[in-house]
Amino acid sequence: MLTENELALLEAIRDSGSLSRAAAALGRAPSTVSHAARQLEERFDALLFDRRRYRLQLTPAGQLLADEAARLMQDVSRLTQRVRQVASGWEDQLRIVSDEILEFELMTPLINAFDKLNSGVTLRFTQEVLGGTWEALREGRADLIVGATNEPQTMPNLQWAELGVMEWLFAVSPRHPLAKIKAPLRQDQIQQHRAVVVADTARGTAVRGYGRVGGQATLAVPSMRAKILAQRDGLGVGWVPRFRVASLLERGELIEKSTETPREPNVLYLAWRGGYDGRALQWWLDQLQLRRTADALMRGIDAFS
Repeated sequence: MLTENELALLEAIRDSGSLSRAAAALGRAPSTVSHAARQLEERFDALLFDRRRYRLQLTPAGQLLADEAARLMQDVSRLTQRVRQVASGWEDQLRIVSDEILEFELMTPLINAFDKLNSGVTLRFTQEVLGGTWEALREGRADLIVGATNEPQTMPNLQWAELGVMEWLFAVSPRHPLAKIKAPLRQDQIQQHRAVVVADTARGTAVRGYGRVGGQATLAVPSMRAKILAQRDGLGVGWVPRFRVASLLERGELIEKSTETPREPNVLYLAWRGGYDGRALQWWLDQLQLRRTADALMRGIDAFS
């Protein structure tokens, strides 16, 4: 590892092309700089400076040393900053996994506000669906999960809070056969038609599904947006978040149908592991539990307007 003075010497010689100018830039005597350059070559047992030309230059070995030393100094500086950051209570990294039912765009105002803290914490966002969201917390792939569905699962040191309530409606394309039925739809009528579902991303547990009748054919898609589009195009039927399809309903591209067995609203949850009191995690928990934030997440974004 080079000292800061040695690294400054290499950079000064590279930039100035002269021992005398390098000495002036460093505020040192030319003889002192010349002696330091020779000592550096002896230390590495390599020719680092090409003195044969009018303009003093770094040899390829000297250039390599200067580049790698600068990179190492940057790494040390970043490491020092990270150590101080963690020592002051901030995490090195915060891993947030949200259920895909919540649009990521809704997180951007919170990210902007968090950035203003200049904490140095690296944020890592990923999305899962249904059981995959809980699984990410259980398997240690998440420090915080947002928008998890179903009741909190059993796991060591689990802490949780209700985020809000998601309202649903049963929607079909105006071209779909179910659109012509006037009375509330019966389960046996719905069962005859394919349901569009968002695929559960759970890896190690039994996958779950919402809003399908037993034995009903399914079309599994990767996101809620894909599900809404598939239903708009008549590829299947199912329950969708009310606020996300408002404009499609207004334009008649989807039709809301009443059913004999309505779907209850879903409670969505925040969850994290207890005994972990990092400042970044606490900041996010405080923000997400504000009523205005939770309401915005539940309302969602009508991306079809």
